Amino acid sequence: MSGLYRSALQARISKLPPMPHHDIPDEDEETESADSLGSLPTGMGPPAMQVWPARTPRPARKRTPNASFAPISASAFFDQANQVAVPASGLDVRVYYTPPKFADGTVMICHHGAGYSGLTFACLAKEINDMSHGECGVLALDCRGHGKTVRIASPLPQEEDLSIDRLTSDLVSLLETLFPDVSAAPTLLLVGHSLGGAVCVRACPLLQEHGYRITGVAVIDVVEGLSSPSPGSQLLMSSCESSEYTLEALPLMHSLLNARPEGFDSPEEAVEWHVKTNTIRNPVSARVSIPAVITPAPTGSPSSMPALVWRTPLRATAPYWTSWFTGLSSKFLAARTARMLVLAGTERLDKELMIGQMQGKFQLVVIPGVGHMVHEDDPTRLAEVLVEFWRRNERVVVGVKKVGEL
Repeated sequence: MSGLYRSALQARISKLPPMPHHDIPDEDEETESADSLGSLPTGMGPPAMQVWPARTPRPARKRTPNASFAPISASAFFDQANQVAVPASGLDVRVYYTPPKFADGTVMICHHGAGYSGLTFACLAKEINDMSHGECGVLALDCRGHGKTVRIASPLPQEEDLSIDRLTSDLVSLLETLFPDVSAAPTLLLVGHSLGGAVCVRACPLLQEHGYRITGVAVIDVVEGLSSPSPGSQLLMSSCESSEYTLEALPLMHSLLNARPEGFDSPEEAVEWHVKTNTIRNPVSARVSIPAVITPAPTGSPSSMPALVWRTPLRATAPYWTSWFTGLSSKFLAARTARMLVLAGTERLDKELMIGQMQGKFQLVVIPGVGHMVHEDDPTRLAEVLVEFWRRNERVVVGVKKVGEL
């Protein structure tokens, strides 16, 4: 990593806002009620993978939750929320789904990034459904170790396997469970944000081998970037305003995670922190998605701990960081379907992607005025991009090649 780039990242870290210090309420807050739909089944998520010592004690100070950051129900954004048992992966997977209204419709399969959940796509899902007039459905999932996805049988707490191969296998197994009859399955368009993009790129050829029709792969704000790191997005959820960390920047991720608070005393406080730090620039989306990324602190936690902690301890995923993104560019360019890369703000590609772009191997879209959470910051603009991409490639005339196909 160049000295200049390292200095720039460290300068960003030094400017991050301080951790909030608040008193712990007498009773735990209900953090998940906002993302359930009616009487659909719920789950509390898997146990934490690894407990890391608290960085600093939190002095007690009471604070009334800000109602303007109160959680919003997901019921206005998805038609269904269900737990889907997937024996092949040993998971009970949380799925949010708005099916297409027509028999020959397409379903966008949305995979979130590290630390988030399927509800990160809530606002985007509604926009896509509206713009496509119901012809294109949206299915968003909570991947292993995230959201309300839990292990089917787990007698003892275990550390989750979040390797890229495992996450890819999980996605393929879920889709095989949901759409077991390949001949009757809808056409799929894979959409992945950050880590989710890496999963979708790897799942594409596996699904095609099983006979599924894949109309395209859209990767949101992540590049392998060994040679040209960009300050425009990020690989992992951090408290930076907007920063893309490629493989070269992974050594600094622990410092970035240290800049996050260890937890919050209410869902409102969690939403407020994400909005005020510009981690998510759309308050409505944050009010839907953020309650799913926190969970009540374990019973018996010290009094200095906040009432709500991060559901997925990202520091414990460090052994997987490099493998998540290694080889991403080549696998993306090799996908035998239409390909699109959506970046936030600044157009920066690694050498392999730059050559691929000049050769017309994929569609590149740069959305200005957003951070790493492109789909939450400006769901309307991204929905326009995705619906246009879908229409161009799903309704392609026989004999005419799709975008990105040679």
